[in-house]
Amino acid sequence: MEAVVSASHGVFGPLLGKLNALLAGEYARLKGVRREMRSLKSELSNMHAALQKYTMLQDPDVQVKAWISEVRELAYDTEDCIDKFIHRLGNTTGSHRHGGIKEFFRKSARRLKTLGSRRKIAKQIDELKARLRAVKEHRSSYKLDDIACSSTFRHTAVDPRVSALFSEEAHLMGIEGPRDDLTKWIVHMEDNRTKDRRVLSIFGFGGLGKTTLATEVYRKIREQFHCHAFISVSQKPDIKKIVKDVISQVSCHDGFTKAIHSWDERRSIEKLRELLQDKRYLIVVDDIWSTSAWNAIKCAFPENTCSSRIISTTRIFDVASSCCPGGDDRIYYMEALSELDSKRLFLKRIFGSEDCCPDVVKEVSDEVLKKCGGLPLAIISISGLLANIPTLRNEWLKVKRSIGFVLEKNQSLEGMKSILSLSYNSLTPNLKTCLLYFSNFPEDYEIERDTLLRRWIAEGFISEERGQSCQEVAENNFYELINKSLVQPVDIGYDGKARACRVHDMMLEFAISKAAEDNFITVLSGQMAVPNSHCYIRRLSIQYINQELASLLAYKDLCHIRSLTATGCIKNLPNLAEFETLRVLDFEGSEDLKEYDMSSRDKLFQLRYLSLRSTCISKVPLGIVMLRDLETLDLRDTFIEELPPSIVQLDKLQHLLTARCIFYGETKIPSGIGKMRSLRVISGFNITKSSVGAVEELESLTSLIELHVVFNGGGSDKYKKHEEMLISSLCKLGKYKLQSFRIHSKDSTPLEFLDSWSPLPSSLQIFIMSTSYYLPKAPKWIAPALTSLAYLNINLSEVTEEDILILGEMPALISLELWFKAVRKERLAVQGIGFRCLKEFYFIHSYYVAGARYLLFEKGALPKVEKLQVPFYVSVAKAYGLYLGIEHLPCLKDAEISLYNEGVTSSESKAAAVSIRNEANVHPNRPRVTIFGAEEISFHFS
Repeated sequence: MEAVVSASHGVFGPLLGKLNALLAGEYARLKGVRREMRSLKSELSNMHAALQKYTMLQDPDVQVKAWISEVRELAYDTEDCIDKFIHRLGNTTGSHRHGGIKEFFRKSARRLKTLGSRRKIAKQIDELKARLRAVKEHRSSYKLDDIACSSTFRHTAVDPRVSALFSEEAHLMGIEGPRDDLTKWIVHMEDNRTKDRRVLSIFGFGGLGKTTLATEVYRKIREQFHCHAFISVSQKPDIKKIVKDVISQVSCHDGFTKAIHSWDERRSIEKLRELLQDKRYLIVVDDIWSTSAWNAIKCAFPENTCSSRIISTTRIFDVASSCCPGGDDRIYYMEALSELDSKRLFLKRIFGSEDCCPDVVKEVSDEVLKKCGGLPLAIISISGLLANIPTLRNEWLKVKRSIGFVLEKNQSLEGMKSILSLSYNSLTPNLKTCLLYFSNFPEDYEIERDTLLRRWIAEGFISEERGQSCQEVAENNFYELINKSLVQPVDIGYDGKARACRVHDMMLEFAISKAAEDNFITVLSGQMAVPNSHCYIRRLSIQYINQELASLLAYKDLCHIRSLTATGCIKNLPNLAEFETLRVLDFEGSEDLKEYDMSSRDKLFQLRYLSLRSTCISKVPLGIVMLRDLETLDLRDTFIEELPPSIVQLDKLQHLLTARCIFYGETKIPSGIGKMRSLRVISGFNITKSSVGAVEELESLTSLIELHVVFNGGGSDKYKKHEEMLISSLCKLGKYKLQSFRIHSKDSTPLEFLDSWSPLPSSLQIFIMSTSYYLPKAPKWIAPALTSLAYLNINLSEVTEEDILILGEMPALISLELWFKAVRKERLAVQGIGFRCLKEFYFIHSYYVAGARYLLFEKGALPKVEKLQVPFYVSVAKAYGLYLGIEHLPCLKDAEISLYNEGVTSSESKAAAVSIRNEANVHPNRPRVTIFGAEEISFHFS
């Protein structure tokens, strides 16, 4: 049974868990309580089972939907009631936190006898049971099980991709370039490679036109093959039917298909392989949803040596990778239409001309196009809708403002809705929940991965699975949504993982619509009114609020809201005392927090996540120290320099974030921090502003994974003790779980004490120096024995060949950013040994130090490097033929070369740029190379 909150099942998982705990605790010994609780749990368990069954239906009947909503709301109200009851019983700082919920119940049960609360409890249970009986009767009287069964046999909607198979070429926009590129790759590949079978996989978000592109390529080249076929797979493929479909499209003699109706799956595959074995075939396998489906289908296509080709389309990256395991296979990333092609398609569909748009709707048409985000299907769907309404600005604005509603209700957008629904319906309940949660954020908002994961966990969407922590499970969900092309990755890190994401406007509109339908999240903005619903608001995202909206909100019962996200102006927001069941409170970027009354925040006894980031406050609001369940406190980019002493009582706090501008920080470490044993991430503490004792206490934080600090000692003896305590703490933390250490200094504060870090920090993955100080030599602990270090950013006064050899032997190093003042030899060669995993190499000379040096890459050097940044001193390099050696970097994709022209002529500088460009041109990858410093001109070519 799931123990997490979800959009479709509500809070049934956590609720049933709490009822089990109540039954196992001493409360159950009280007269009548055990019987009532057992009855309540039994009824709710049966309803949960029915709810799970009904929510598996892709298009449930309206009566089924109503019942789902009713039972889900009942579960929310029941959990709210139990949570308040538990809170009233006693101080949650006691055994609840230290001995678990069962221990808390045992200690608190005695108090129940003196509280005179039995009648109150019995009354609340009676009310809930009455609602339960009513919900149960509704299910029976409306015969919902019969309706649910009939829903599975409804007429299936027309697949919107069918039209792509028969699109006229004249109606297509922006398809010519990709079509010709892929056609050339398929046809001409055999001229210079083997005759083996090759696979092209077209990958991208739903609605981008993958099927259309595959169709156009197929039409253009199919006659060059002995036989060809085009098949669609869908989410639940029938392999036997698919294989027989291919056979029906491939020419064969009359007797070949004799008794085809009696063939089972194995026989069908055998016959197709026999048919294709000696033929040059072209097969399009459209819309693959899983690697298992591809593995089953590909067996039918023999790997012959006739230059056969397969084209697959998918919206899932793992599937595309599975289709293209060979170096000669190709994954094509489908991109959105350009702004110009989007506009041409949009106007042609509405007005019949690519350059005809009345002035009255020009501005709003641009806004609508922005919403479409280059998605051809979205452009076609919405233009079809606009073509049938008057060409009036106000009418078009109505459509723009209500695209989510129109998506749900208007037949013109049925195709777009179907494409988005296909992706949504393929998700597990947990992934659906995580996707709908993006409704909290405005359009075009860049959502930080770590912030999102912390919020998911605080909301209760994530639980530990198969030995994985909540953090790991949440991270897996994040990357799975990217893998399925449902969100767009942003800020790809050294390890190839996205640090942030965005959601396409159309997917966001879909998510907002679904979230509203499930009463999962309520979004308020300038164009959205407060919903007039019989249901309580459960999660509220306020993207704009004025006095009118605030007045409407004041009439709503806000005590059932579990998360509140508010940005911009919040002074009109109702008092926090109204939001007593909050788990998540995010005021990031709120402009007038100082004017908002936060005096009741201590009443938010269930709050787990609090963000006051970028709010310009200088003091921690009073009462925060009473939030004993708080797990994340985000005070980044504020002016807070001192935390209240009692903050160390927050012993569940895992993330304490105070940094400014990523690394910088002025906040003192609170004395007693060693008591906060749950802390996993700390950022922004200023070591030299803190007491020596507080710095020493860091060593007690045995769960710490990330530590980001500021050290501004300026070399003064005054801070020697701070140095000693910091390195002492690092030595202890390195033996525990520390994975990331970043140290920042705004001056040249000496950091030689880092050389004393011992023993080796065995779990350390990231080390970053953000300072103008240069270490005289590499610390002893940076050695091949440090097997986890993947990201190293370090400043060295001098770089030697020995340093390069040692760094090259570090087995896990993926990204190396090496800042230096000097190189011992004039010429430094990177040899063809070491750096087996390195993907990023940044070799950066201090701008403040003179001295020309020459770096050369020998054959076999940096075999996996994709990104490169190096200096090129023309005065030294000209003695070696102006040769850099980037042709020896087989995986290079992106390089930045900075020319240093001291002591050379303009023609010599130009010759250096030409030499580097020639090296790039003969590189098989055709890397993107940017050259800076050639007569102040930046050359860019690829």
